[in-house]
Amino acid sequence: MLTRAVFRGLGDSRSPNSATVLELLFDIVYVFALARLAGRVADDLTIVRQTLLSEAGQTVLFFTAMWMIWSLNALLASTYDPRRPELQAVLLATMFGTLVLAVTLPQAFGQRGVIFACAYVVIQVGRPLFLAFALQGHTVHAFSIRVLTWHLTSGVLWISGGISGGFGRGVFWTLALAIEMIGAATTYPLPRTGGRQLSTLGVTVSQAHLAERYNQFFMIALAEVVLEAGAAVSFPGFSTGGTIVLVASFVAVVSFWRIYFYHVGSGHASTSSGEGIQLSRWASYSLLLIVGGIICTAVGFGQIIEDPHPPIDWALVTIVFGGPVLFLLGRSFLETESRLAPRCRALYVGALALTVIAPLMVLLPPVAVAAAASLVLAGIAVADQRVHRRGSETNPTL
Repeated sequence: MLTRAVFRGLGDSRSPNSATVLELLFDIVYVFALARLAGRVADDLTIVRQTLLSEAGQTVLFFTAMWMIWSLNALLASTYDPRRPELQAVLLATMFGTLVLAVTLPQAFGQRGVIFACAYVVIQVGRPLFLAFALQGHTVHAFSIRVLTWHLTSGVLWISGGISGGFGRGVFWTLALAIEMIGAATTYPLPRTGGRQLSTLGVTVSQAHLAERYNQFFMIALAEVVLEAGAAVSFPGFSTGGTIVLVASFVAVVSFWRIYFYHVGSGHASTSSGEGIQLSRWASYSLLLIVGGIICTAVGFGQIIEDPHPPIDWALVTIVFGGPVLFLLGRSFLETESRLAPRCRALYVGALALTVIAPLMVLLPPVAVAAAASLVLAGIAVADQRVHRRGSETNPTL
């Protein structure tokens, strides 16, 4: 009876259209986490080539794991009212756990593996465990149990990987993360229940709130480009090459912003209030590509500022040009597609152009490569604007 009194109304609460201040505070931890991940990408570019793929694979695993935490938290706050005290407690606990994960990142495949695994499992199991306890008797309680079951299964693999170490750690953690991603994509089916849309399970998600959270996180990721380039220029100071790359990074930031907020698939109009297209079912994974692409671009520009002398390494070219390609692909899949409104091909053409040009960049000095990448990205932004002929900024995910 006491439990029902404390959590009364939680299942029927609705998320506001705008994000709360606590959610913005939660994102502060991810500023630190993204900086840590950017540092890992930079380290991957400076290690011996024989271990590059394995190191890069570890970085992708960490990035995806951190993203799973953020996206599920955003979904929680977009489903129930995040202003309720119990949900604020969950957000704060997750925030602290994420801080622990970010601190352990550099040694997560070393001596801090058990700490990383335990912290991650506590976050991912604790959230659905709380909901399963708080939503007893409510129609959405069954869905909480489904989510909890999937995360308990993956949690066993996370802990096993933390204990095993070495090659086994990578195998266990990869399987665990794959389970979580498959579960999220299929709405966590269980035997005899199958996978259904959230709306058919009694779960109502505020598209407006979730869209704003995505936009805010995009802006945080965008700041990483400025931080990486600015920090690289700050010491030893301005130089001709460094200044050129700094300007190129600024052009890239503006291009990312322009494409993200102004690109709208054909047939999707936007109202004066900023409402327009709806989130696709794969929107979370789309933003994963978007943020990953921005981080790669930031690291690539920062590395060129620190070492502008030719020749340029093929791996660095891949990072500098691959980042915008990931961004364009992610942005193109952010929208809901219908027969009456097919997906716009402008961004696909841009991604193809970057892919075709990239191999030629190994013949140019690093500074020229950074300038070329930003100019191509700016050209894509201008071309996309001419295709849609939009005159005012829109919220891309509403």
